[in-house]
Amino acid sequence: MIGADSHKRTHTLVAVDDVGRRLADKTVRTNTEGHLDLLGWSRRLPGADAGEVVFALEDCRHLTRRLEADLLSGGARVVRVPTRLMAEARKVSREPGKSDPIDAQAVAMAALRHPELPVAELEGPAREVKLLSDHRRDLVM
Repeated sequence: MIGADSHKRTHTLVAVDDVGRRLADKTVRTNTEGHLDLLGWSRRLPGADAGEVVFALEDCRHLTRRLEADLLSGGARVVRVPTRLMAEARKVSREPGKSDPIDAQAVAMAALRHPELPVAELEGPAREVKLLSDHRRDLVM
C-alpha cells in the first residue's frame, strides 16, 4: 500500500507493508513527469511484480485529480481515503507530530484498515480508450 500526502506543489508518498511498516518514501512534483517517476518507483517496491501495489489518496480531489488520472492511465490501482479516516489513523500513529511522511503513512494505514474504500476509475472517454487499449494489448499478447 502506498499512501499519499498531497499539496499544491508536491506529493509525498510512503509505501508500507501489510502490517503498516514503512518500506520506502518518495516526494515528487505535481506534474506528469513527477507522476511517471512515481509509477517507476512503485514498480520497484516489494510485491509490485505481483500487482499488489495500491495507491491510497486522501479524497481531496482539488489536489489529487491530476495524480489520480496519471496513476490510472499508467495502470495503477487507486483508492480514495476519506479525510476523517486519515485523521483517525494519525491519532493511533506511533510517531508524534505532523509531517508529510507521517500524513502519507496515515493515509496508507487507513486504507489497510478499511478495504471497502471506493476505487478510483478513469471517467468518460478516457476510461473507454483505456479499456480498448487494454483489450487490444491482451489480444496481441
